[in-house]
Amino acid sequence: MNKTTLGIIGGGQLGSLLASAARKIGIRTIIFCNDIDAPGQKFSDNFILGEYNNEKKINEFVEKVDLVTFEFENIPYTTLKIIDKIKKVLPSPEINQIIQNRLKEKNFINNLDIKTTSYVKIKSIEDLKSNSKLIPGILKTCTLGYDGKGQFKINSIKDIDLLTIDYKKEYIFEKLVDLKKEISVIITRFGPNSYEIYEPIENIHENQILKSSKIPAKINNEIIDVSKKWAKLISEELKYIGTLCVEYFIDKNENLYVNEIAPRVHNSGHLTINSHNISQFENHIRAVCNLEKRKTIKLFNAKMINLIGNDILEYRNKKISNNEFFYDYLKKDVKKNRKMGHITKLFTL
Repeated sequence: MNKTTLGIIGGGQLGSLLASAARKIGIRTIIFCNDIDAPGQKFSDNFILGEYNNEKKINEFVEKVDLVTFEFENIPYTTLKIIDKIKKVLPSPEINQIIQNRLKEKNFINNLDIKTTSYVKIKSIEDLKSNSKLIPGILKTCTLGYDGKGQFKINSIKDIDLLTIDYKKEYIFEKLVDLKKEISVIITRFGPNSYEIYEPIENIHENQILKSSKIPAKINNEIIDVSKKWAKLISEELKYIGTLCVEYFIDKNENLYVNEIAPRVHNSGHLTINSHNISQFENHIRAVCNLEKRKTIKLFNAKMINLIGNDILEYRNKKISNNEFFYDYLKKDVKKNRKMGHITKLFTL
């Protein structure tokens, strides 16, 4: 039994799956979360409830762990920095300074000579109208917002006048890609030029929420190679430790663009729990805890389907086939557009 105690900030489904992966390889976990109903407490060895700016709770958490990771990039940077001064936080909180802000993230990617869609910073309605060449496009808040939150599609100049937004906030306006396909690459970096990388995953979204993911992705070899190369370059430049996801667009002319980076385990990689000998979650735990890097091998092709809102109710009473694996996140309230669980189906190679 490894004597390391890993602190995990955040107790949603990602925190739960991290805690489960840690238990499998003998790592104790303590989850610190501001949600009294957080499902993660059912999967970790200990649970601390508190707001992320509560100094007393932060200290209680830090005293009980050897090092810290987090399930979601929007944990307050100040909280991560306070903890990092006492116990190591991995991946580094400095990475979140870049990736929590969509404009900084896009600038970082472009500075690596990696292609993204065209974009511009927006401070006023005049900025939007003067960048009409980016229409059709999506206006996004630079910080916060996921699963389509804080995003506004603009199809014409007329749409700009209909917006009711606070321009005092920071926004980025991105040109829409003539989309053919979306893929993601999950990579775990253990140290300088030391990686385990999963093959590209093909993703389908509905209402800007991931609906399903599958491997292998139906893409050409050049896109496979470039998407992996860019994921390695990004993780190396960030000096990243742990599992990272790079999300990509492919347009109708087979051009590849980085959409965004998720500095954490990712929903599209849930299928790796069953399709590979080592999941994205276990690799993350191994990397941040400085454990042995083991060769990651695909055992099956797979498809993962997110169970959103009331979808979960059907599966809680449904007979599951031999090649299927059902995960219930055990969230207290079933809500529209809320990820409640997932099912993974396996196929022979």
